[in-house]
Amino acid sequence: RRVNRYQMVEAAQQISSVDKAATDRNIDEKWDDWYVKGLSDFIRVPNLSPNYDADFLTNGLIEQAIELVDNYIQQLGVEGLSRQIFKPEGSCPLVVYVVEPTQDCAKNVMLYGHLDKQPWMEGWDEGLGPCDPIIRGEYLYGRGGADDGYATFLVHARHQELAVAGRQAAKMLLVLETEEESGSPNLLRLLECAKELIGTPDYCFCMDSGAFDYNQLWCTSSLRGINIVELKVEFGKSGYHSGEVGGIIPETFRIIRSLLDRVDSSATGRAADEFQVEIPQWAKDEAQFMANLSGATMHSKYNYHEGCVPMDADNLAEMYLNNTWRANLSITGAAGLPDTSIAGNVVRAATSVKLSLRLPPSAKPADTEAKLIEKLTTDVPYNAKVTAKGGHSGSGWCMKEMAPWLNASIKKAGSDFFDGNNTGTYGMGGSIPFLSELDSMYPNTFILALGLIGPKANAHAPNECINLTYAKKLTKALSHLIAEVAAKQE
Repeated sequence: RRVNRYQMVEAAQQISSVDKAATDRNIDEKWDDWYVKGLSDFIRVPNLSPNYDADFLTNGLIEQAIELVDNYIQQLGVEGLSRQIFKPEGSCPLVVYVVEPTQDCAKNVMLYGHLDKQPWMEGWDEGLGPCDPIIRGEYLYGRGGADDGYATFLVHARHQELAVAGRQAAKMLLVLETEEESGSPNLLRLLECAKELIGTPDYCFCMDSGAFDYNQLWCTSSLRGINIVELKVEFGKSGYHSGEVGGIIPETFRIIRSLLDRVDSSATGRAADEFQVEIPQWAKDEAQFMANLSGATMHSKYNYHEGCVPMDADNLAEMYLNNTWRANLSITGAAGLPDTSIAGNVVRAATSVKLSLRLPPSAKPADTEAKLIEKLTTDVPYNAKVTAKGGHSGSGWCMKEMAPWLNASIKKAGSDFFDGNNTGTYGMGGSIPFLSELDSMYPNTFILALGLIGPKANAHAPNECINLTYAKKLTKALSHLIAEVAAKQE
């Protein structure tokens, strides 16, 4: 798949004019009392994703979040709006809002977001917390604001579209998932349940992606896939005094270190060749462009200790490819290790770690998971007992080739609301498995991934926040893109 990535190109087609002043006026007047207030209330709801909440199906927290969002959406009084919730037995709910089109428009536009949240994590700055929305400067802090609660309020973009006199309006679907942070295991089944209502989208705007910076509108050219595996190594049937058994009973942490060296090099951080793919030339060109554009801000925008040196700091194009097109291993959790304050001289019975292997966009996650588990369970040192549990994987994604008129429309919308700056596209190192699944289910749908997870956003981590200035500009630009899609006669 090829697309004019990393630099939007001017198109020859005439772009229809949408009233920018009306968009500014309409969205500005509801921003503080509706958008920011609603998103703040959403942050207050302590609803986690199913993987992190054993009582997800019974404690009513996701239902609380669903009804809160509905209350705010209904306040807009959008004509032709309806809601359906799809929840097969034992499944997480899928919420679908539909705004009916005007009679002269046959277009079908889907907006995607999710309502579930990542765990709270420790280490929030003083005065901040995951369920306590706080505004500091341009940023609204709290879990789920940037990832991905803001997307639920983008129905305001459609409200703006209808407010512009004489505009055609497409059928608009707001699809809200409730288990995205758990890998979307039931999404295809739920979309199948909602197939009659959804129909076949012509365009899908996925609002769960990112922004390289906050100076311009950004679209996502690629996303990585993911394998998540829980690894446990056991040897002794109980813990023993380290002086008594040290040198006799092997340390399980050391065995894990040995196994992980098969997956990635502890010296370089480069994952094994079995998990890599041949990087296409367009991605290498994109990497050089982004390196030239960003300079050292590619890494300096992240908060790390003075004197530390990031990977490939002397070759920014390679750093970019490391993050977007190469496999990368992270240890996201561990068990069997007591806190250092209570750790005695004991050779522990077992050590467990949770592995997150980010995959190149074109890698096949089923194949890489099989290779990963094989590496972790074959020829184990000391014949130690090893358990490797997978089953949580997702595919990567690449944007399709963009039609010239859409390219030009996106560029104009970006320029209109981002101070005349060019619109850019870039690769994201994260994963949105929904996109590859949607590609399979709706092969003729054009998917555009947008978002605002950018510098300081800290999604999944402490101090998650949303840049409200960028969010407002993104909402305005999206309203114009929806209008252009509705007006375009294929």
